[in-house]
Amino acid sequence: MFSGIMFDVNELKDKVLNNYKVTKKDAMNLIDVPLDDLTNAANEIRKSFCGNSFDACMLINVKSGRCGENCKFCAQSNHYDTDIEIYPLLSKDELKERSLAIYNSGFKRISYVASGRKITKKDFETISSLIEELKKEKKDIKICVSLGLMTNDQIAELKDAGVDRIHNNLESSRNYFKEICTTHSYDEKFDTVEMIHNENIMICSGGIFGMGESFEDRIDLALQLREFNVKSIPINVLNPIKGTPVENNEILSNDETCRIIAIFRFINPDAYIRMAGGRALLGDNGRKAFQSGANAGILGNMLTTQGLEMDDDLKLLDELGFEIVYNLK
Repeated sequence: MFSGIMFDVNELKDKVLNNYKVTKKDAMNLIDVPLDDLTNAANEIRKSFCGNSFDACMLINVKSGRCGENCKFCAQSNHYDTDIEIYPLLSKDELKERSLAIYNSGFKRISYVASGRKITKKDFETISSLIEELKKEKKDIKICVSLGLMTNDQIAELKDAGVDRIHNNLESSRNYFKEICTTHSYDEKFDTVEMIHNENIMICSGGIFGMGESFEDRIDLALQLREFNVKSIPINVLNPIKGTPVENNEILSNDETCRIIAIFRFINPDAYIRMAGGRALLGDNGRKAFQSGANAGILGNMLTTQGLEMDDDLKLLDELGFEIVYNLK
C-alpha cells in the first residue's frame, strides 16, 4: 500500500477538475487520506461534473431464483439453500402493469432484472416486445435491463426496441473475480460489457464490496469501468445472506463504504455512482455516502432484500439538495 502521509488530496482534486485522469498510483495513495478530506474532495468533484442531478432507479425482479451460477453472494443461486421467493418470468401483462404503476407514481426509470446466467429466447422476446410497447406509449419512460450474459444480436435487438441502459456488473477486479464465482468467467462478463459499449448503449456496471477483496481490487475495477466509459456505477455492499458461503462475512462499515465511493468518484468523475444493494446496512440510509461522491440510487426494494422507505429516501435527497433527473447522457 502506498503511504498517504505526504499526499495532497486537494492537489489531486484540482487536477481532476481540470480533466486529469487519475492513475492507479494516485488512487492507491487515496487509501490513506483522512476520510473527511477525501470525501469532501470527492463531493466537490461530483458537484463540478454532475451538479446536483440524481439518477433514481426502481427495480422489478422479473424472474427470481433457480440460477445455476455459484456467485457466493447471491440468494438466487441453486447452489445454496436460501429462503427466497422463486418464480419464472412474470407475464407480459403483469410486467406492463407493474411498470406503469411505477411510472404513474412519478418514477420514470425502471430496471428489469432476471436471475440466471442467460435469458431464454422466449423470455428475451417477451421483454424486448414489452420495451418496444412501453417506449411507444410513454415517450419519457426509461427502461434498463439486467439479463445476464448476452449475445451481440440480443444487445442490438434491445437497442432497436429502445432500451436505455443495459446492466452487467463486473463485480470485482479480474484478479479477484474467481474468488466470487467459478461457473462463469470474468472474461464472459467483460465480453458482454464490451459488446454493450460497442453498440453505443449506456452501460450500468459496478461491483459488490465486502467479499474479501482488497482496496487494490476495488481500484482495478474502477479503472476498468473508466475504460468502458461507464456512466452508471452501482456500489453494492454485501448483505451476508444465510445459506450463502459469505453468510458470516463482516459487513462493511459506513466509513469504508464512503472511502470506496470517494475513490470511485476520483477515477470516474462524471459518472453516476449508485448506492445499490446493502444501503440499508449503513445505518444512515446512505446520507454519508451521498456526501462522499455518490449521486444515484436504487429506490424501493432490492431483488431479494428489503429496501428503505420511499418517503425517507425522498426526504433525504431533498435535504441533501439533489434533484432527480432522467435525461442522462
